[in-house]
Amino acid sequence: MGRFIGILFGWAAGWLLALPAMGVEGRPNIIFFLSDDQRADFLGCAGHPILKTPTIDGLAERGVRFENAFVTTSICAASRASIFTGLYERTHKYTFGTPPMAGQFVQISYPVLLRRVGYRTGFVGKFGVAAVGGGEAMFDWFVPLNRNPYFKKQPDGTLRHLTDIVGDRAIEFLRACRPDQPFCLSVSFNAAHAEDSDKANHYPWPPAEDGLYEDVTIPPPRVSTDFWRQLPAFFHNSMHRDRWFWRWDTPEKYQRNVKAYYRMITGLDRVMGRVLKELDALGLADSTVIIFSGDNGYYKGSRGFAGKWSHFEESLRVPLVIYDPRMPGTLGGRVLEPMALNIDIPATIVELAGVPVPAEYQGCSLVPLLRGVMPPKWRNDFFCEHLFDHPSIPKWEGVRGRRYKYARYFEHLPEGEFLHDLKADPLELRNLARDPACGDLLQRMRRRCDQLRDRYGGPYTPENFPTVRRLRRAKPAPSRRP
Repeated sequence: MGRFIGILFGWAAGWLLALPAMGVEGRPNIIFFLSDDQRADFLGCAGHPILKTPTIDGLAERGVRFENAFVTTSICAASRASIFTGLYERTHKYTFGTPPMAGQFVQISYPVLLRRVGYRTGFVGKFGVAAVGGGEAMFDWFVPLNRNPYFKKQPDGTLRHLTDIVGDRAIEFLRACRPDQPFCLSVSFNAAHAEDSDKANHYPWPPAEDGLYEDVTIPPPRVSTDFWRQLPAFFHNSMHRDRWFWRWDTPEKYQRNVKAYYRMITGLDRVMGRVLKELDALGLADSTVIIFSGDNGYYKGSRGFAGKWSHFEESLRVPLVIYDPRMPGTLGGRVLEPMALNIDIPATIVELAGVPVPAEYQGCSLVPLLRGVMPPKWRNDFFCEHLFDHPSIPKWEGVRGRRYKYARYFEHLPEGEFLHDLKADPLELRNLARDPACGDLLQRMRRRCDQLRDRYGGPYTPENFPTVRRLRRAKPAPSRRP
């Protein structure tokens, strides 16, 4: 085994050394596809028995799939800010209800860094972040497209689904690229996010997916929908439960909405295939790295929950597939076990582009892992958090390790403290925080959480994590004097 590892490392190092010889003109193009509300196991290549994702499965077959990919904050606004900047929510301080992301963080975002070295940068779809200067400060070509509704009226009066429109515009970007300039295109789907304003038709799928999954009976979630009853009372009236009644509370509603949700995922996979087919037709496929991931996980009725937001695995785990066509075929088709995070994506993109990874980034480049090299020091745990100031979404912070997970809902202590043994209890059905036999472990996990929390920004307080609402309230009332 040692001889094999030595050969692999030596061979991979040789390939690594060969890449810079391609020169500036040989820098790869990059397309980064991002889905919304898609859990890690909602892929055919991840073993899902029903859901059809042939395009993503093909990328995984030729590239690399990370089976332990996570987000550090499970909500679209904060997660997308982290994906742009490589920073934790506690550092960039952006989520729903906060002021725009500061210019200092915009300037280290991956599109700005690639733009500076000559890349043509493009964005289409759900931006999801308020930032100083807006998307125009980050991208050469910026086309934000949002749902509500998903079906958009076209100039001829017909309706077209937003997922298909995103594909149309992505292809438009590719056709306008010059052969002498590398590009980085970010394609950000609104799918498979529910249309929250439509209680009757939560998951409006593209017409191309009509009838798909009608002949299938969707099995219930692995974790009982009664699980929520054993959780502390602050969960019982949370948005998890509120939206569960919108979507999953009867067998008929569950079957209808899961099938619709699956059609939306298959629809975005089909559109990815359209974009990749165009890439091939333009002669760009062999020089373009493809990345696919999701912005957060999704309960889909598991635990009696809707949405994401909290600390369980369904919320934190996301898909991550990377295909680099320059990789030798012998390195394709791998499923990698090391932990990968959403904050690793920008570091990976900038290193692929030959740009130095900023010292400010809190994530790590995944490029060595793509090339078959295991870095001598790789994370064994990571900090995770959710700081959105909303009365129905409890704030929390924690540490997810290889075996143990710790979380504390710090505005609901002591009952809001959790400790899970992921090896003995992978479904996180038991909370060990009150088990006297786990006292030493609990103390260690608390200390580790404190250590990481303080590294990335310190304890949450209204003063160090401002919201627009609090800032408005703090403004002095205008004088009534003439």
